[in-house]
Amino acid sequence: MNITVYLGALRGNDPVLKDAVKELGTWIGENNHTLIYGGSKSGLMGYIAESVLDAGGNVIGIEPQFFIDEELQYDGLTELIITKDMTERKTKMIELGDAFIAFPGGTGTLEEISEVMSKISLKQLNAACIFYNLNDYYKGMKELMSHMIEMGLSTHEKQKGIYFADHLDDIRNIIEKE
Repeated sequence: MNITVYLGALRGNDPVLKDAVKELGTWIGENNHTLIYGGSKSGLMGYIAESVLDAGGNVIGIEPQFFIDEELQYDGLTELIITKDMTERKTKMIELGDAFIAFPGGTGTLEEISEVMSKISLKQLNAACIFYNLNDYYKGMKELMSHMIEMGLSTHEKQKGIYFADHLDDIRNIIEKE
């Protein structure tokens, strides 16, 4: 299975992030899944690629040309796909993914997973969309999703396929069910 993970090119200031992303990457690699991610060597992105590769897994990085020009790509990936821009990158990451995980990240992570959520809601994509709610990182998003339903602006049916996972075991269970 191709698992697309959205996450930051920064490390964050909580050491739990590094440990959890490495645990996720190791699980992906050891279970013969392929990581699809943004292709960077920086921060959490670099940690997940390294951990998947160290566990014997495959990693496909998708990096826009302007990041290649800045030499931000992770060398040694199974495959590196270079796109002309961020829009093409997002499209390719969705095209290749069978399941999607938003690890704690910044605005780019949120923007990328939002497109996946929208496609799932519109039934244009049949895949698990998982927010890795590590230490309640996505608590506000979870509350917002419920509030959308309360306000009549979304429904349980439209949000079917969007999950919040507090632990790697939760992610594993969601992916195995799909």
